[in-house]
Amino acid sequence: MPDRRYWLFKTEPSCFSFIDLQHRPGGTDHWDGVRNYQARNYLRDEVQVGDQILFYHSNIAEPAIIGIAEVVKAGYPDWTARDPQGEHFDPNSTVAKPIWFMVDVRYVRPLPRPVTLAELKTVPALAGMVLLSRSRLSIQPVRAEEWRLILRLGGVHK
Repeated sequence: MPDRRYWLFKTEPSCFSFIDLQHRPGGTDHWDGVRNYQARNYLRDEVQVGDQILFYHSNIAEPAIIGIAEVVKAGYPDWTARDPQGEHFDPNSTVAKPIWFMVDVRYVRPLPRPVTLAELKTVPALAGMVLLSRSRLSIQPVRAEEWRLILRLGGVHK
């Protein structure tokens, strides 16, 4: 098994929040609706069971990393792309040739203190973080040293 990797998953809390994940059966749900090819490639090819996730609330007054989740099922075809009544429907995605992928994630724990985007921008050691490069990707890799620093900023001391 390859080494554990770290990711940041962005979501708008009005769409799907960390609390929503916590309240799913077993604190687990699928992460669907990703419609960017680079983010899709991460989900399909790189995100693996056991990888850790920084759960990030975006498009709010004070965007922030608010919790930790874990990947419990690696990439598989996003069936919401085949639902003509759904908001993520893509008529080009079929069972035989899926275009979009999802993973299953499990709630782990909230950060004792959310780490805001504004705060992240003030930390020189995080200057190279994908999130701070104005990336709009909803799935982003996080380096191990960034992960550890963010957890410390959020009040998690291991």
